[in-house]
Amino acid sequence: MLKKFGERVKDLRKKRGLSQEKFALQINMDRTYLASVEAGNRNISLRNISKIAKGFGIPISELFEGVENE
Repeated sequence: MLKKFGERVKDLRKKRGLSQEKFALQINMDRTYLASVEAGNRNISLRNISKIAKGFGIPISELFEGVENE
């Protein structure tokens, strides 16, 4: 699930033409933390999930589209 969530975040970020650094700055998150989320190496908190969803301007539920619980 972490890997699929990270892939979803990365896909949404790339579709918006944002670098990891630019998006991380926009949502007030460390770039290396964002990179580890995208790589599926972080068990991300709800607070940070909310930051990412707000950064994309989407509801949290939409952020999880295509991410299935394993």
